[in-house]
Amino acid sequence: MTMTIKVYEVDHQGRAQVLRPETEVTPLGEPEYSHEFPACQCPLCMGGAS
Repeated sequence: MTMTIKVYEVDHQGRAQVLRPETEVTPLGEPEYSHEFPACQCPLCMGGAS
């Protein structure tokens, strides 16, 4: 299965500029470990908040 992606940016006035035209991409079956978010280090998640 393929997907398409188009990369653009929008300025403060709402004008869009294409940075990379629409391209077909094949998604990964499983994300690599490096793509995961790191564990949260905030006091609430670390169990230190009261």
